[in-house]
Parts: sequence; C-alpha cells; structure tokens
Amino acid sequence: MHVCCGVCSVWPLVYLKQYFRITIYYGNSIIYPESEYERRLETLEEYLGILNDPEITLVIPSYDSESYMKDLSLYDDHQEGGKRCYHCYEKRMTEAYDYAEENRYDYFTTVMSISNRKRADYLNEIGERLDKEHAHTRYLYADFKKDGGITKNEEMNKELHLYHQYYCGCVYSRREE
Repeated sequence: MHVCCGVCSVWPLVYLKQYFRITIYYGNSIIYPESEYERRLETLEEYLGILNDPEITLVIPSYDSESYMKDLSLYDDHQEGGKRCYHCYEKRMTEAYDYAEENRYDYFTTVMSISNRKRADYLNEIGERLDKEHAHTRYLYADFKKDGGITKNEEMNKELHLYHQYYCGCVYSRREE
C-alpha cells in the first residue's frame, strides 16, 4: 500500500489490517523540502509504533526529489488538483505498484483517497490502468473518505496528536498555501 504520510494512513490502516497483511511503501520523493519528507516519515513511524502490529512492514525507497521535480516542472503553472497533481499521483502510484508487482503482492492501493486534497476518481482511474499493466498484483479500489472514513481519520488524528502538514507536499502546493 502506498502511504503518503502518517496522518493519511491512520484510518485506512486500521480498516485494511482487518483483511490484509500490509506492506507500506513510503515512496514520496515529491515532498519538499527533504526535512518535510523526513517529518512525515517520522509521523508515520510514530503511528506504526502506536499500532504495534508486527504484521505491518514499512518499505522506504531512497528520496530522489530531483527527478520528481523535473517531471512536475512541466506542469508548474497548473492549479492544485489539476494535471500536475494527476501526474504526481500517477508517478508515485506507478513506483509503488511496480514494487508490489516485483515482490508478488496480491493487491495494491494507496491511502491518498482519504485526503480532501486528493480526488479518488483520479486515483482509481490511475489504479485501474496500472492494474491492466501488471500481470500479478491487482488494484484495490478505494475512497477512504466514504462511509465516514474522513471523520474517523480526523478524530483518530486529533486523539493521537500526530503532526499534520499544511500543504500537499510538492514545492508548488507549498507556495499555493
């Protein structure tokens, strides 16, 4: 499962661990600056410590902001939620999905649909296309906001006092906030 940050993972992890053994792929080289990337990772690790579930594994690929920013710079004049974001979702999901396929995981999903800043229809459209491109790993459709998921996630985050970022992640979203 692709996880973008600790606060977005709270409810989706509680929900999905009832049904699956979970491997988290924290592939987020888009997050700017690197200190913010590290802070979000620390928050995720803090939450995993609270969960204390030995069945959840965390994979952390290297941080490579330069290649992400080079790709996103083509869309630097686009508004938040548009083509730039779609490309960002696609890039992060492809990286994580490829990892899942290479390691023969049965399913792949992303927690990004829990965020009010992310469009679940975009995410699921990307996931559906990636599903067709991968022979083994299937895409698990999700909109974690639905059925009160967003409320549960917000309540759990307040209770846990986890760090909550004020922008999506890239340099462009940081400037727009």
